[in-house]
Amino acid sequence: MPGLLGKKIGMTSVFSADGKNVPCTVIEVGPCVVTQVKTVETDGYNALQLGFGEQKEKHLTQPEIGHFKKAGVAPKRHLAEFKGFDGEYKLGDTITVDMFTESDFVDVVGTSKGKGFQGVVKRHGFGGVGQSTHGQHNRLRAPGSIGACSYPAKVFKGMRMAGQMGNERVTVQNLQVVKIIPEHNLMMIKGSVPGSKGSILLIEK
Repeated sequence: MPGLLGKKIGMTSVFSADGKNVPCTVIEVGPCVVTQVKTVETDGYNALQLGFGEQKEKHLTQPEIGHFKKAGVAPKRHLAEFKGFDGEYKLGDTITVDMFTESDFVDVVGTSKGKGFQGVVKRHGFGGVGQSTHGQHNRLRAPGSIGACSYPAKVFKGMRMAGQMGNERVTVQNLQVVKIIPEHNLMMIKGSVPGSKGSILLIEK
């Protein structure tokens, strides 16, 4: 799917035409620069590699520096590949938020906020064991039994237990584009998207 890289700015709300208050996420989308054009002849598939965000050359490796010099563009902090672009693009071309239109529906990919090591009540929505009174003192947020009694006498793979929560790749699908402000490269999307303020997102049509 064609798309662009962007940065989450924060959340706000706007009023719709029928007077409803709609919560929106504000994303700075692009401008993205074409750093590599992949074709069926050379790579086996068609795709565009896009770069977003400025980066100092001293923070790059020599292969990365050569990659950007070959494309004839300034070093970029973030790179991503997208398929399905219409039209012909060359190295160094700039793609802006204008490729999207209001009322479009997009998928947003980001990294969710990390929550650290969490128990089963927060991580999986368990109800806990027993009551909070009548003499018990340490079972309210416990997971309970995790295996069978006698057969098969083992804990099944994938058992929901306490552990690391968040900080993983999350895709939110079919979010509506409420408003586009091209002069500031901003897009307002209905609802929330994964990640904290300043995190990098992939916005796909």
